[in-house]
Amino acid sequence: MQLTVDADSEVPPFEQVRGGIAERINSGELPVGSKLPTVRALSAELGIAPNTVAKSYRELEQAGLIETRGRAGTFVASAGDVSAQRAAEAAAEYARAVHALGLGRDQALAVVRAALDAD
Repeated sequence: MQLTVDADSEVPPFEQVRGGIAERINSGELPVGSKLPTVRALSAELGIAPNTVAKSYRELEQAGLIETRGRAGTFVASAGDVSAQRAAEAAAEYARAVHALGLGRDQALAVVRAALDAD
C-alpha cells in the first residue's frame, strides 16, 4: 500500500493516513479481505509515530471500513463496501433538511462545497 504523509500539510497525519486508506477502500484498490500492514510496519514506512497509525485504524474500524482479527491482523471489512451507501443516505437526509429550510439547489450545493473545503 502506497501512502504518504505530508508533514507540511495542515491536515493532521492521522487524518492523512485515515483518508488515504478510506479512499483506497472506497475505490476498490483495497478490496474486501485485504490485509493491512501492522501499525508498527506502517508507522515505520511512513516515518510517523505508531500511535498516529493506531488512531487512524481505530477511526476506520469505528466507521466499519476495517476490522481487527486479533493476532491475525487488520483487514478491509466486508462492511467497507457500504460506505458509498452511507454517503448516499447522508446526502438524502441533507436534501430533505435543505428542502425543509427552503434553500435552493445552488445554496445547498454552496453549503456542501464550503463544508468539504473546511475539511
